[in-house]
Amino acid sequence: MAKTEWLEARQESTLVAAADRLGRLEDPIKPDLTGVTLIQVVAPDHRVVAASPAVRGLPPLTTVWPSPADPEQDVRTCAHQHLGCVNLAAQRVSNAADSNVVYAGDPAPAGSITGVIDSIFVIQGIALILLAVAMTWKVTGRTLRPVEAIRAELAAINVNDLSTRVPQPVGNDEIARLAHTVNGTLTRLEHAKDQMEQALNHQRQFAADASHELRTPVAGLRAQLEEAQLHPEDTDLKQLLNYSLRDVDRLQAIITDLLLLERVNTGTPQSRTLVDLAEIVRAEVARRPGRFPVRLDLAPDVTIDAVRTQIGRVLGNLLDNAERHARRSVSVTVRREGDTAELIVDDDGDGIAMEDRERIFQRFTRLDAARSRDRGGTGLGLAIARDIIETHGGTIVAATSPAGGARFIGRIPLAKSSQAGRSRTASPA
Repeated sequence: MAKTEWLEARQESTLVAAADRLGRLEDPIKPDLTGVTLIQVVAPDHRVVAASPAVRGLPPLTTVWPSPADPEQDVRTCAHQHLGCVNLAAQRVSNAADSNVVYAGDPAPAGSITGVIDSIFVIQGIALILLAVAMTWKVTGRTLRPVEAIRAELAAINVNDLSTRVPQPVGNDEIARLAHTVNGTLTRLEHAKDQMEQALNHQRQFAADASHELRTPVAGLRAQLEEAQLHPEDTDLKQLLNYSLRDVDRLQAIITDLLLLERVNTGTPQSRTLVDLAEIVRAEVARRPGRFPVRLDLAPDVTIDAVRTQIGRVLGNLLDNAERHARRSVSVTVRREGDTAELIVDDDGDGIAMEDRERIFQRFTRLDAARSRDRGGTGLGLAIARDIIETHGGTIVAATSPAGGARFIGRIPLAKSSQAGRSRTASPA
């Protein structure tokens, strides 16, 4: 078998082994190289798993079984009478004990071994040269085998599934570093692909939410204007303008909230500063007229690293929700809990059922008539509060208030300086 034929047999066995590792093995096997027609994939129990058309239905071409220490061998066998002598490249699919073995090759030309032996005995000098060439070829083949494995694995990777990694040889030589670099690049590509899919999903969600929720006020506004156009003599202009402005205000509120959600979800960078949570609560409560007086229980020096306007928006949304459903009282608590700052808003309304306490944080969720559009909400307040707190590394949950209504508990990690100050305070003098 000529050197090029051995190379083709090894390349074919490498490609078939890669297909077997990725679960893409076909039966019958279609050779990728025209010079290799005899291909078999044999299981450890010597059962033929798949074969090329030329050897389909035949038992294993050879009993040679490469070991994990020497996973690739060149074999010449004359075991099958009607095939004659064949030259095969035998290669393990993996280093696992139960690995399949791939055999790939072609019938050997008659008399090739005799010619080589005669040449060795006739011309000793040529024999020595051939031996040196063979040794060089073998060493080169062993050296480049990991490169060929990397190439075959890359050729088999699907762009829709970037989770596959190329085999990384042991050691720190050039080939090992190449495999490490290729795997690092695949990891970055997979991460970039995931980020792109996430951004596309956010855009689809934004479009779906906008088209779903803006349809009602737009339809109502259109109906009022068309009714006034058809019956101008029966239209109260002042009342029409009031209704129209109310719908426009609702549209503006929904669009503003949707855009804020989109900015938060897409991670638009904003500068963070050290913020005293109690100061934000006092400022937000002071600027609100409110249906009820808001009771405050604020621990001092509860500092977080946050975007001040966003945390103010969280508190404003929670207070809006509490005031819409409270009967007589609303309270706000700021306290430390370990390395976490807790912002708690309570009301004495009807509360939230256990099965609804996660659903209320979804966009445009309204649980009953008391939470309808007539109460002034856009259905996005709690979704905005959750997304803002999560971008600050925190969580928010719904619970039962001691007053019998709803309780919302937002937890955000304390600023490092605040944690250090707490540790020094807790240390004995």
